[in-house]
Amino acid sequence: MAFINTKTKEVQVKLVYVGPGRGGKTTNLEYIFSRIRHRIQSDMVSIKTQGDRTLFFDFLPFELGAIKGYNVKTQLYTVPGQVKYNATRKLVLKGVDGIVFVADSMVDRRENNIHSLENLKENLRFYDIDICDFPVILQYNKRDLGAQGVPILDLETMEQDLNAELKAPSFTASAVTGENVIATVKRAISTTMVAIREKLL
Repeated sequence: MAFINTKTKEVQVKLVYVGPGRGGKTTNLEYIFSRIRHRIQSDMVSIKTQGDRTLFFDFLPFELGAIKGYNVKTQLYTVPGQVKYNATRKLVLKGVDGIVFVADSMVDRRENNIHSLENLKENLRFYDIDICDFPVILQYNKRDLGAQGVPILDLETMEQDLNAELKAPSFTASAVTGENVIATVKRAISTTMVAIREKLL
């Protein structure tokens, strides 16, 4: 549940980017950070683990309005994608309000996507969260690689692998070029805010 600060009249919404290692979670946050740098009062915090990173920053998405008179401060996190960092992933998911699952469109990463989603479900269950009743947005990243001759999965396969059960909103994207990166985070914030409003009513 979102943290409500009655002194500052803010609702803190925690969004976590999850997905397989090297799938583009960090690149998403770096692109968002660069686009909205003027709204961010602090630097992006990077906690490095060997071969992977956890990133964090927060900002106020003014154009999305308020919840019951409270401004919304959005906190964005990434989690390490590699299997050996599961304890870190689980810790970062504590208190999560919404999820962006960044899937890797490359053909040879198909199994990584599936395993990563199963791991997310398991970690959410640890906090008594059913992923099917939770704000989740899917992003099919690295779509730009197809034009470079890299074999990528067709969207029907990715939807069947990852979204048949969830039926969540999904976006094709390229975190490197920025295609649909902002659209993804906006949808994630708005979907999460709707869920929080329903809980507060």
